[in-house]
Amino acid sequence: MLKGTLYALVAGLMWGMVFVAPLLLPDYPPALQSVARYLAFGLIALPLAWLHRGALRQLTRADWIEALKLVAIGNLLYYLCLASAIQRAGAPLPTMIVGTLPVVIAIAANLRNGRRDGRLPWRRLAPPLLLIVAGIASVNHAELAALRHAQGGLARYASGALFACGAVACWTWYPLRNADWLRHHPDRNPRAWATAQGVAMLPLAALGYAVVWGTMKAGGSAFPMPLGPHPTLFVCLMAAIGLFASWLGTLCWNEASQRLPTALVGQLIVFETLAALAYAFVLRHRMPAPSALLGIALLVAGVVLAVRVKPVPVSIAEADGGRVAG
Repeated sequence: MLKGTLYALVAGLMWGMVFVAPLLLPDYPPALQSVARYLAFGLIALPLAWLHRGALRQLTRADWIEALKLVAIGNLLYYLCLASAIQRAGAPLPTMIVGTLPVVIAIAANLRNGRRDGRLPWRRLAPPLLLIVAGIASVNHAELAALRHAQGGLARYASGALFACGAVACWTWYPLRNADWLRHHPDRNPRAWATAQGVAMLPLAALGYAVVWGTMKAGGSAFPMPLGPHPTLFVCLMAAIGLFASWLGTLCWNEASQRLPTALVGQLIVFETLAALAYAFVLRHRMPAPSALLGIALLVAGVVLAVRVKPVPVSIAEADGGRVAG
């Protein structure tokens, strides 16, 4: 339990980085940032694949197809939606919408995987989930209050919120499917599975980069391809995110997913939310508003309560729910 929680914490710290990149590269189209990040991930995975070549040889054709699905939806499409949301609405609002993932994943996993992992009793699951929801609402209140003073900002804010909801849909699907594979292959190395996803991403990201480049050229865009107006910053940032957020974050998440029930590890994605908020406010060079601080405190309290909830066999959980209902 402790190791799984620590792995989830490190994954959250790494993934929080991706909320900052679109703010550091505001001139770069979200689609370009998305494919560049994962192109870097794929290139970094190549030398790692040589180190994990023995484990990768054990993967079947079906395993590689599953890895391709996971990276296409859980990585490429997710980050495209997220980068679009952040460029339209800033970092805190998308961070908070994506911050609903602990609630959404926990509920979905508790309903879907209870017989496999044991079910987290709803009576004990409800308090941490309610605290997380209250934290999200509190931080959003601060951001909405700030936007009321921004002329013409609501339409852009709303479009950013819609893209963030798309990101939530992608990343609700990803951890459930990824955990399915890891639980069905307990003898496989989570590090090798992270590397396999990087290798599967490489041709997809390279094709995506070519499509973005061709589309921009056909549309007469003045954007200087292939590396944009700030090539050094762009390459360094994409390489850092590819290594730390994509590969190391995925590795740590895989380790957590093998050790913890999916409904519990889903709640620990809140570490990403907390890290992203911290990075965003550091970038702004100011302290969060009091309501945002309250929201952060509620999120932390929700995590503390969540890790104390232990799964029970489905029959016991259902009997417990029947007594509560009665």
